[in-house]
Amino acid sequence: MSTEGKRFKVTYATLTADSAELHGRLDRGIERVRAELGRSHPLLIGGQDRQTSQVTESRSPTDTEVVVSRHAAATPDDVKDAIAAARSAYPGWRATPWQRRCEIVARAAEIIREEAAELTAWLILENGKNRTEALGEIEETADLYDYYVAEMRRNDGYVVPMGQLSPADTNTSVLRPYGVWAVVAPWNFPYALFGAPIAAALIAGNTVVGKPSSDTPLSGWKLCDIFRRAGVPAGVCNLITGSGRVAGDALVLHPDVAGVTFTGSYDVGFNKLYKRFSARYPKPCIVEMGGKNPAIVMDTADLERAAMGVYRSAFGMGGQKCSACSRLYAHESIVDDLCARLVAHLEKTVIGDPLDRGTFLGPVGTRSSYEDFQRFAALGRRDGRVLHGGEVLTGGALGRGHFVAPTLIAGLPREHELMREELFLPYLCVQPFRTLDEALSAANDTDLGLTAGFFSGKQAEIDQFLDRIEAGVTYVNRATGATTGAWPGVQPFGGWKGSGSTGKNIGGHYTLQCYLREQSRTITS
Repeated sequence: MSTEGKRFKVTYATLTADSAELHGRLDRGIERVRAELGRSHPLLIGGQDRQTSQVTESRSPTDTEVVVSRHAAATPDDVKDAIAAARSAYPGWRATPWQRRCEIVARAAEIIREEAAELTAWLILENGKNRTEALGEIEETADLYDYYVAEMRRNDGYVVPMGQLSPADTNTSVLRPYGVWAVVAPWNFPYALFGAPIAAALIAGNTVVGKPSSDTPLSGWKLCDIFRRAGVPAGVCNLITGSGRVAGDALVLHPDVAGVTFTGSYDVGFNKLYKRFSARYPKPCIVEMGGKNPAIVMDTADLERAAMGVYRSAFGMGGQKCSACSRLYAHESIVDDLCARLVAHLEKTVIGDPLDRGTFLGPVGTRSSYEDFQRFAALGRRDGRVLHGGEVLTGGALGRGHFVAPTLIAGLPREHELMREELFLPYLCVQPFRTLDEALSAANDTDLGLTAGFFSGKQAEIDQFLDRIEAGVTYVNRATGATTGAWPGVQPFGGWKGSGSTGKNIGGHYTLQCYLREQSRTITS
């Protein structure tokens, strides 16, 4: 790799990724993976590949006629075997020195970077995000691994000497693993949000059974295979693919699963998992759920900066981020100007094949999202004013995929469904306000509290926003993303209220501690 390749890092705050060398490597990676489209992939249980009688297909949202990969569909018995393998491997992995566990995960990060071009190409094909977003996710996955390794090393394995009540006593606080950890991942960040919790669980000494989304199973297989090649012993990291209703439920409700990480909707995360997981006694249940994320723009704001930040957060990756800006509150004196600037950005949006270098917006990721968009668009036309978009795109090659027009809508009542529910689509609702107090009250009027953005030229207003906003991740005057763009070790990512269960954020100081439990040790001489 040249000096340029080593120096250039693509993150979610990267406005462009114009490195010719970087795109050249990606182009070559795309050509290599095209030759492997449609291949079959097994389950990984106890270090062994396992085929099943039922097979599922992963199709590209860009062109649904393209089969990206085929995958074994796990039965409940397969899930039981995977949990048994993880439980059998747990004593040996727990006894493995934390330094060695860190070395293995660090090696997995190296492999991800070595194979970044191919992994990025697969991600674009399977998920539909554009080049910059896909490059950023692969880089973030490796950075998350490295950050967790660094945290374990910085804390010296979380072994802390304590005080003494007697000179004869030696007292120590030790953080220890739980056992078998389940990881259930979403389709929108299938590498970062599958690989990172697995890495954290492994570093902590837990063994893992992972279940990727049925819409993006290839990412899960790729990551578990990388852990295997990095040196994770047989049975320590297991993969099941298939139906969430069949394989997912069998996994998270099994009594031998000691902890779980789930990323997905509030309904599934809270009602179907969190409330049911701890049947016998309390167990760690890390559920990262949705957001209905607001951006507030004051009359003192730099409006072009605000427009760019809101545009990137609301419509980047088709709004299919739990951090996406979904509600825009603009001061009544500037709301029309701000909307005009947003429409100007939207009119220049390049929509098309995400493999193309110039594409900003690819397809929405799933068939159900495509259908949801049409229902939401009809509601918006009925009850509000559509300033831009509101239709599906079917011309030419777009007709074979799940393409929609990014939509800006005004005039909806504050209690309207589109203002209250997480849409997970390129759909932004704007409302005017008169006072900052009114805007903050509206922004906080939700059961969710993931991210929030603010644009103002007055420090007193910024201070009030930061003091009163109910969100786990906040951004002020950020053109690269009003509510999006968190990065490990830089902006830890997690939510308050119904957006998260732990109060601790991904990619921050406290993430690893969520995968460990404290043991107090007193030894008397």
